[in-house]
Amino acid sequence: MNNIFAELRRRNVFRIAGVYAVVGWMLVQVAIALETALSLPGWFDAAITAALFIGFPIALILAWAFEMTPEGMKLTAAVPEGESIHAKTGKKLDYVIIGGLALVAVMIIADRLMPHSPVSDGGEVAANGAAQPTPVSNASIAVLPFADLSPQSDQEFFSDGIAEEILNVLVRVDSLKVASRTSAFGFKGQEALGIPLIAEKLNVRHILEGSVRKSGETVRITAQLIDAQTDQHLWSETYDRTLTAENLFAIQDEIANAIVKELGLVIEGGTNAPAVSVSADTQNLDAYEKFLEARALFTIRNNQNIPSIIDLFEQVVKDDPEFARGWAGLSAAYVVAPSWELLDRDYYALAAQSARRAIDLNPELGLPFAVFAEIDRSKKPADFSGAFSNFDEALKRDPNEVNALQWRGESWVAVGFFDRAVADYTRCIEIDPAFLQCRMWLAKTKFFQGKVDEGFALHEKAIAMGGIGAGAFHYAMEYAHADDKRATALSLSAAFHQFSYFNGRSDTFIRALTDQEFDFNTEANAIEIEWKANNDSEFVWDGVIALIFKKYEFIKSAYYSLWWIRTDPEFLKSPERKRLIREAGVYDYWQEAGFPPQCKPIGKDDFECE
Repeated sequence: MNNIFAELRRRNVFRIAGVYAVVGWMLVQVAIALETALSLPGWFDAAITAALFIGFPIALILAWAFEMTPEGMKLTAAVPEGESIHAKTGKKLDYVIIGGLALVAVMIIADRLMPHSPVSDGGEVAANGAAQPTPVSNASIAVLPFADLSPQSDQEFFSDGIAEEILNVLVRVDSLKVASRTSAFGFKGQEALGIPLIAEKLNVRHILEGSVRKSGETVRITAQLIDAQTDQHLWSETYDRTLTAENLFAIQDEIANAIVKELGLVIEGGTNAPAVSVSADTQNLDAYEKFLEARALFTIRNNQNIPSIIDLFEQVVKDDPEFARGWAGLSAAYVVAPSWELLDRDYYALAAQSARRAIDLNPELGLPFAVFAEIDRSKKPADFSGAFSNFDEALKRDPNEVNALQWRGESWVAVGFFDRAVADYTRCIEIDPAFLQCRMWLAKTKFFQGKVDEGFALHEKAIAMGGIGAGAFHYAMEYAHADDKRATALSLSAAFHQFSYFNGRSDTFIRALTDQEFDFNTEANAIEIEWKANNDSEFVWDGVIALIFKKYEFIKSAYYSLWWIRTDPEFLKSPERKRLIREAGVYDYWQEAGFPPQCKPIGKDDFECE
């Protein structure tokens, strides 16, 4: 045995093991850092560690069998004893081990001494727009979309809607942190990732998953609560009921209370968990099913599906005129329609009627008050005082109403209080990291503040997640001002494709934004001629199109607060900018509530802004 150990030492097998251990440890640290920095899959560092473990005995076998000589690698048995340089190689390996251990010590000490940025309990938004993770709370849960097990597999909206209804009930439990709908539903179809990994990405301890099977006049709903840290089922139940709206609400009530009771052991340390009550606000099954579908579509609204959303909500309230949430959803669909270029009806009047009906049926709903606030903001001039009062009422009733936070943020932007807008958008993203309109508007607000680099980082993050709208032309102007012609071209093309007659004709606008020799009058005349030839009407200059072509006097509508865009110094100094601020009702609000930091009053009836 002594001879074996002596031979192992002579052949430097122990030294090779030491070098391998030191280098392997450092490689694992690099793998962990890369996984975090590059958002690599959670198994990346584990795979590297496994590979290193597998390679360890191989390295020892090679150290025993081979020797490095001046002529290259040779079998140890083939090297005459007098020609072996094992001793010299051993000394070099000793130096490597000592140096490696010193480096490991430095890394450990640096990690201990390096300050780590604290994160608030609610999380915070980084410059790249990502919500920073917070420690996982035991009292936390995500509700995944329920699987559709119906015979025809055609009840996806229904199964998703049942899961969302349960989520909305759990949100009302003060002591329970619930992952947002869009964040949790983002893992739809990705169940193969495994519950622990999904929970880790959603930063929750527990997962509720389930399934729905509709068949004729019966429904089977199965739900199971899983502890993601142990991957164990804490509770499960199957509900077989006659398919009625009353039974669906009763099942939601039972599931929510079962979850709260189960987690009450974690939250309260006892069995006295708070009771949850589900309000059965419609008995009409058809209305309820259409409501679930319309609400799901509204969360991913765009200029193409808004008509379908409106049609569905109109069917909801026709089927059940007493369904308050149906009227609230309809009012919200109406009020956003003009911003998506739907102008065929008086949508603001329709929104007001629907919101009033919703409040009459249920004064505790928050969304209708947010709709009234948007109507106040749409007036010419806008009633910002009334808007902020209605936003306050909406958020008092439902502090997690992200639509109200987004819209109030837009109103703060309009009147120039950018810090307040940032606070609303940040809160919106904390509640729902996948609510993309808040991300898009947060980026825009950073541009208005002059924080251009932050604005670009936030915008690129938002569009990478699928964000659109929020005054898309503005981003092209910012990229042009930063002399990024490629991004300017891509932004304009995307904006025109989504919203404008000028789709396929963006070259003129690119040159208007980037060419110092651009002839604005000649090019504008060409646009007017082409428009009239194709549409048999005069071209109407307005909004950001007029701003780009420096036809400031024609700007009438400025829904996206054009007066804060910093890319055109000529416009910022023009009397037309002041005209827009006055016409929008912003100056009236300042006289009543005070001026933002970048503006100040001059005399009795004038002002100036940076």
